[in-house]
Amino acid sequence: MTARFQKDLLEDASRPFRGGGHFAYHYSRGKLSSDCIFREVLKRGIFPPAARFLDLGCGQGSLFAWLLAARKLYEQGHWPGDWAMPPKPLRLRGVELMQRDVDRAARAFGANHPVVSIRQGDMCQVDLGEADVVTILDALHYIDHARQEDLLGRIRTALPAGGLFLTRVGDAGAGLPYHLCNWVDHAVTFVRGHRLPKLYCRKLAEWIELLKGLGFQVEAMPMSQGKPFANIMLISRVPA
Repeated sequence: MTARFQKDLLEDASRPFRGGGHFAYHYSRGKLSSDCIFREVLKRGIFPPAARFLDLGCGQGSLFAWLLAARKLYEQGHWPGDWAMPPKPLRLRGVELMQRDVDRAARAFGANHPVVSIRQGDMCQVDLGEADVVTILDALHYIDHARQEDLLGRIRTALPAGGLFLTRVGDAGAGLPYHLCNWVDHAVTFVRGHRLPKLYCRKLAEWIELLKGLGFQVEAMPMSQGKPFANIMLISRVPA
């Protein structure tokens, strides 16, 4: 069942992006099928049963499409017995710097989606509002260290007791795998039509120290799925 289920999940999650054009559809489908973090956050039950999500640096909203598709399949009774129950998204808010990604999201989800809202903005400046889960996937290293610290502090303040901050970072102390991560990051950024950014990375111990200093309980989990990268998923929770 699992192989068929994963195919169905990928089909349902990719479908909204057909209306966004050839690139939007194939980029999202490729990302969701090849990046293990999407599968693992569902399989392991990382998210709470029901939550208001805020995704910073959300791109065209692939994570949101994934969560909605997962919940739909679960409610239809099509769900693996060895996977945790997927979350019920109460609200899915996204902030994305690049207008072209926001435009693709608008074409995918429509202007009046009952749950999804994605707008253009700088994650370092926007009002975070209220959320139970905040995610930043592979984007923290695009902002300098001072702004990283300011943003993470604001995220901690915005989250309620029991809230979750989920991010994936590269471990700058991992040697060659870290440099391979950066090369792939630059390549993907270029393909998406963006200029090549300067990266502001940290060693894993430094990321954990920073988050714990803000009051998070932190769990680190390798998230490269056999690829020669140095990707680490950091699961940071506000004590209940």
